[in-house]
This record gives sequence, structure tokens and C-alpha cells, in this order.
Amino acid sequence: MPTSNPRINVVLEKPIYRHVARLAKRDGVSLSLKVRDLVKEAMEIEEDIALTRIASRREKGFARSRALTHEDIW
Repeated sequence: MPTSNPRINVVLEKPIYRHVARLAKRDGVSLSLKVRDLVKEAMEIEEDIALTRIASRREKGFARSRALTHEDIW
């Protein structure tokens, strides 16, 4: 079935290809769908890492004396 979604060609080493193929077979999905799902998962992990860095920087600069209280907000 044709799709209008953008496509990417990827070259994988044989061991990685075989592993992804096994995962796709195990999950009963196409190789393409498995790669898509793995990329999505990797992107979520990257986002978590970036947000953790931001939170860490903010935490280091946190001063309770400058923090707003619950009453200040509401």
C-alpha cells in the first residue's frame, strides 16, 4: 500500500539487521514498522536525557529564598 510518509534508507551492519529482523518477527510486524518504533523510542530517550540536563541545571541554581510558595502562585 503506497504511503505519502517520508522515507529513509538505512544501511545496517549484518548483526544489527538480523537482530532487528528477529524483533520484528517476534512482534509480528514488518521490518519497517519495527525500525520506526525503535527510532521513536530512541528519540524519547534522547528527549528524556535533554530534559534531565535542563532540570539538573535548574536544580543547581535553585534558592529556596527566591522560590514562590503555593500561596504566591494561587
